[in-house]
Amino acid sequence: MLKSVLIKEFMATNLSTFTPDMEISEAIKFLNTHKISGAPVVDDRGNLVGILSEKDCMQVALQSTYYEDWVGGSVSEYMTVDVKTVPDTASVVDLADKFVKTAYKRYPVLNEEGDLVGQISRSDVLRALDKLW
Repeated sequence: MLKSVLIKEFMATNLSTFTPDMEISEAIKFLNTHKISGAPVVDDRGNLVGILSEKDCMQVALQSTYYEDWVGGSVSEYMTVDVKTVPDTASVVDLADKFVKTAYKRYPVLNEEGDLVGQISRSDVLRALDKLW
């Protein structure tokens, strides 16, 4: 039964997103204010072009410390572009296995057409398991 439960039933669909040209300081402020650890980066058509995580933002802190001054820039300079995604038809169990085998905390979710339709996190999977048992 659990194998047939799809992630699209538990993924977040009301996503916060960034644009590649957004100032990195604004993105960091947004992550801190909303207490989220990352968000997808989309172009002007809504296509997924990257993901910005807290880990990516640590580069800003390291560079600023090195230069002893604030190092700004745009989200596109710091985001991860090799984004691992999952299809909305993946099962909760398959995704749980994927989380166990990787360090990722979240995955952008794409539909069959390749459109960004949501995001699923470790906590979403745990919530799904809690509801199903």
